[in-house]
Amino acid sequence: MYSPNEHPPTDQLAENNLQPFFVLHKASKSSESSAVMSPGKPRKRRLDSSPKVSLNSESMKENLKMEVFPYVWSKIESNIKDVLRSINADVFDEIGRWVCESFNEICSCRGPVDPSKSTLPYPFVQNGGLVKKLFTALVFTKNIETVDDILTFSELGLNLKSRGCYVVNISSLDFSTKNGIGGCLRAFLRQLLMVDIEAADVSLLASWYSDHGKYEKPVVVIIEDMERCSGALLSDFIKMLSEWSVKIPIILIAGVATSTDAPANVLTSRALQYLSTSMFFLKSPAERMDAIIEAVLVKNCAGFSVGHKVATFLRNYFLRQDGTVTSFVRALKMALVQQLSTEPLSFVLKILVDEGDNKRSWYEDLANLPEEVINHAFELPSYRTYSVNRNNHAELNAMSLDQGLSELQRLQELWRSRLMCLHEAGRYHKVALLDLYLEALDPELYNSRLSNHGCDNAKDKSLLSDSDKLFRLQKAEVTNQVIRKIRDLPAAKLSQLLKSWEGLTRGTVEVHEKIMELQSQMVSGDVKSHKAELTDKSNNLQCYNLCNRRHINRHRLNMEKDACTSNDKAMTLAGQTIR
Repeated sequence: MYSPNEHPPTDQLAENNLQPFFVLHKASKSSESSAVMSPGKPRKRRLDSSPKVSLNSESMKENLKMEVFPYVWSKIESNIKDVLRSINADVFDEIGRWVCESFNEICSCRGPVDPSKSTLPYPFVQNGGLVKKLFTALVFTKNIETVDDILTFSELGLNLKSRGCYVVNISSLDFSTKNGIGGCLRAFLRQLLMVDIEAADVSLLASWYSDHGKYEKPVVVIIEDMERCSGALLSDFIKMLSEWSVKIPIILIAGVATSTDAPANVLTSRALQYLSTSMFFLKSPAERMDAIIEAVLVKNCAGFSVGHKVATFLRNYFLRQDGTVTSFVRALKMALVQQLSTEPLSFVLKILVDEGDNKRSWYEDLANLPEEVINHAFELPSYRTYSVNRNNHAELNAMSLDQGLSELQRLQELWRSRLMCLHEAGRYHKVALLDLYLEALDPELYNSRLSNHGCDNAKDKSLLSDSDKLFRLQKAEVTNQVIRKIRDLPAAKLSQLLKSWEGLTRGTVEVHEKIMELQSQMVSGDVKSHKAELTDKSNNLQCYNLCNRRHINRHRLNMEKDACTSNDKAMTLAGQTIR
């Protein structure tokens, strides 16, 4: 739009402005015949399709980036699913064993199956008794929102199907007062019978279950969000299922987000009497988030690292969305789009993702890139810094870029191992990896550590002169807290921590050697302490007098001093890892 004070565009400009919006139609015969213009009339410029743009380096990079996004994101998404599946694996195994045990108990109560009575409700059982209890697993998710539970219970359903169970997943939407008990029953039957049913009746399920030898498998009903269901409808549903609990061995699994009192708050007292409950607890959202951060960002599965601002955005988005993994994944997807659009070298991510943890050279893949794209990489400040630091005057080609990427990967692995060492120490105090990760990326803290390192070299190399001013940094609260509390670890936990550090630092020779040295010192100290204890016991048996008591106390003080020395050395080593 142009303002009234401005002149409207000329015909030529207007024609150019409208050209991208023309819609091309197939020409009619009359228009084709009149295409030849008379000699006396001026001929308008022909509106051809958009002119061909020469394929320069910018367009090449943009095209490569467009190809990279779906490839890299699918890798990230797959890793996240694997992490969540792995973190719940132990609990899923427990639930699977419980389902098997419950099914065996139901079968032990059931007598010979009479097909003529299979569509009648109350079960035929041995000894003439009625068993109307529903084996029920209460799975506590610890989530405020149920959006994460959908994926969790979907994975649980697949896990139980792989064990030979018939599985039905039902949500609170199926227990709406509008549709009544018939609505949730139809949703239940639809998943098993695989057909739409107008008149829902459990006898249809009984007929289906009695056919084709289905008696060898249990029917597992998963209610994803128990607290959001209509209490009256869910109570009626449970009562109805209990009437068929042996004839159709139905086992109930209910997701609970809050407390163990939730079933009593939702169900009627009569419905509660039909349940024989067991409890299972999934990992907390914080634990799931730590696992995702480690797998996707720290281990660098997608070939890129995020900066401090992006990490802050991810953390804040996660916290503002009630700590759901789904919200974090959504924010991570936005961060990837931003990464690809702003980072000049992001087009090489596909090469890095293809390789994963493989250490072979990327030279062949890089050599296939256009020469102008390779040259552009060497103009970036990051490569110039790398070249100056290494005093490198090598020829600028694909081989040089390959060496630079390999060095970058080596430095990232070193950084990753040190961060995970801090996280291992923080596990004893439930420190979140996301908080440590955020502080590790903070450029202000990095610059402060460099300045402090210079002061320490000039004045005092000991980090233990004042534990309250470990790095003279007030901002890195989480990191400093983790390091300070290493001093308070008991000998057994310290030994376990060093064992974890040993595994995390394999491949980083300098840090690994220091850890091994500290471990050997601890072992040597333990041997001396053990010999001292034997000597003390011998002295006790020979002569228990005041002199010997002083001798024993002196040995104990020495043992405590040795333990403090080991803790201090571990604390010093942890401090050196962030330098």
